[in-house]
Amino acid sequence: MHLTEPHGGVLKELYLSVEDAAPFKAKAQDYPSWDLTPRQLCDLELLLNGSFSPLDGFLNRADYQRVVEDMRLADGTLWPMPITLDVSEEFAGQLGRGDRVALRDPEGVLIAVLEVGDVWQPDRLHEARQIFGDADERHPGVFHLLHRTGPVYVGGRLYGIEPPTHYDFPQLRGSPRELRASFAKLGWQRVVAFQTRNPMHRAHQELTLRAVQQAEANLLIHPTVGLTKSGDIDHYSRVRCYEHLLTTYPEPTTALHLLNLAMRMAGPREALWHAIIRQNHGCSHFIVGRDHAGPGRDQFGQGFYEPYAAQQLIAHHQDELGIRMLAFPEMVYVRERAQYVPADDLRAGETMLTLSGTEFRRRLQEGLDIPEWFSYPEVVAELRRTHPPRRQQGFTVFFTGLSGSGKSTIANALMVKLLELGGRAVTLLDGDIVRKHLSSELGFSREHRNINILRIGFVASEITKNGGIALCAPIAPYTVTRREVREMIAPLGGFIEVHVATPLETCEARDRKGLYAKARSGVLKEFTGISDPYEAPEHPELVIDTRDCSPSEAAQRILLKLEGLGYIRGRSS
Repeated sequence: MHLTEPHGGVLKELYLSVEDAAPFKAKAQDYPSWDLTPRQLCDLELLLNGSFSPLDGFLNRADYQRVVEDMRLADGTLWPMPITLDVSEEFAGQLGRGDRVALRDPEGVLIAVLEVGDVWQPDRLHEARQIFGDADERHPGVFHLLHRTGPVYVGGRLYGIEPPTHYDFPQLRGSPRELRASFAKLGWQRVVAFQTRNPMHRAHQELTLRAVQQAEANLLIHPTVGLTKSGDIDHYSRVRCYEHLLTTYPEPTTALHLLNLAMRMAGPREALWHAIIRQNHGCSHFIVGRDHAGPGRDQFGQGFYEPYAAQQLIAHHQDELGIRMLAFPEMVYVRERAQYVPADDLRAGETMLTLSGTEFRRRLQEGLDIPEWFSYPEVVAELRRTHPPRRQQGFTVFFTGLSGSGKSTIANALMVKLLELGGRAVTLLDGDIVRKHLSSELGFSREHRNINILRIGFVASEITKNGGIALCAPIAPYTVTRREVREMIAPLGGFIEVHVATPLETCEARDRKGLYAKARSGVLKEFTGISDPYEAPEHPELVIDTRDCSPSEAAQRILLKLEGLGYIRGRSS
C-alpha cells in the first residue's frame, strides 16, 4: 500500500537545479521585475513546491476561463480556484507572449521567473459571482477581488529559483515532497488532514479523534498560516496553541505542519481546493465540517453558503479525487454525558452547552471566565497572553467627515480627556498635520487621497499594536479606503469609527479657511462635498452632528462609547 498519488498523477515541483537556475539568475536583471504582493507570494510558493499540482504556473486565459465557469482546467482536470498573477495596466503594457518576468519578494530577492503566456483583462465581477457565488462586497473575498486585485492578469509557466524565506517555525514547514517522505519514514500510509485557520479547542480535538478512528489513520493538523480572514487570531499565537494541543493526542499518531496558503474564503469551491492540496501532500482523508471556509454572515445575518454545501460539492466530485472526505456535523457538548457528540446525536432531554466564537472572543476581551469544557487551560492561557482584555489593548479612534465638520476640534478635546485619564500614550494624527509631515508631496486626486489615508492608517496601526491610542482626523471620503484602514488596525486592537455627520451647508457656512468659496469658484479642484463625492459610512461605531453638541460634549460621548466597549475605565471604575 502506498501514499495517495498527487492530483493529476505527478507532483509538479517547479524549482530548477542550481545549474539550470544560473542562466536565469544571470539574465534576470534585464527582465521586467514584479514585486509580489503577500497573496501572490503565498500562491507562488505553493505553485513552486507542488502544493498546487498539476499547475505548472499561473493560469493562462483558457485555463482561467474554464476554471471560473466549470471548475476545470482546459484539459478537463478538476480544479476549482483561479490562480492568477494580477498586475497593473502600466506593467502589463510592456509584456508580450514569450517575455520573461522576474518575480521578487518584498526585499527584492528573485524567487522565480515567469515565461509569459497570456495577458488579458478579466471580468472580475463575473469571476466574483462564479467563485464566491455572490458579488456582495461584505464578503472579504469579493472585496479583495474587486478592490485590491490588479486589473490585468498574466499567465505563464514558472521557473523556480529560490524558495521564499520563513524565519518563523521552520521545523513545521514542509513541502508536499517533504511531508510524503516523513509519512513514509513513519510508516504512515493512511493520513487524515485537518484544515483550520483558528485556534483549536476541545470540540476540534474530539472531532479529529473521531475522524482518525473512523478512518483508522494517523492525523495531520495542517493549519493555514498565510493570509486568512481579517480579524483572525495571528498565526504565531495559533501555532503555540496547536503545540499545546498536540500533547492531548497519542504521541506517535499525530503531526503538526503549516501551510502558507492565502485563503479566499470561497466556501464549497475552497473546500474542494483544500482537499486537492492535502492530496498533493500525501494525505488519504480530509475532514470537512460545517460551513468549511465560509466567511461568516451576510447583511441579512445569513451565512454566505449553506452549512453543508462544501460537503455536498466534494461528495459530487469524490470519484475524481484521490483523497476521501470525512464529513462531520457540528460537535456540541452534552452536560449529562460530560462529552462532545455530533449535534445530530443529541437525545431528548439532554442539555447542550455551547459557546459561540463571538462569545468566546467577548470573554477574552473582557477577561471573563472560559469554561474548561470548551477549551484547554493551556490554550486559553496562551490566547490571554497574546490577546489581553480590551482595557489593556491599544486602539484607534478614526474620525471621518467633511471639511469644517468639527473632526479636528473634537479629536483635540478627546485627546485632552484621554490624557487626563492616563494609562496610555495618545497621538493625534490630524489630516492637515499628516499632510505637512508625511504626505507633503501628494496632491488631492483620488489616488493621492487614498495614499494619504493609508499612511495615516499604517501609523495608527503601529501605535495601536504597541498599546497606544491613535486619534485620526482626516476627511477620508471613500468607503473602500476606510475599510482598508479598519482591516489594517482591527486585528491589532480597537478600531472605533466616528462619523462627524455635520451637514454640508453648516460646514460651508463655517468655512474659516475660505476653502468652500474657492471650490465653488473653481479655484480648488476635486474638493470633497463640492466637486468630489463624500461617501458616508454605513455602520460607524458612533455618529456625531456638531450642530447639536459642543466639542466637549462630543468628546464625552466618545469616552462613554469607549467605556461601553471596554477600552477604557472611568475614574470610578
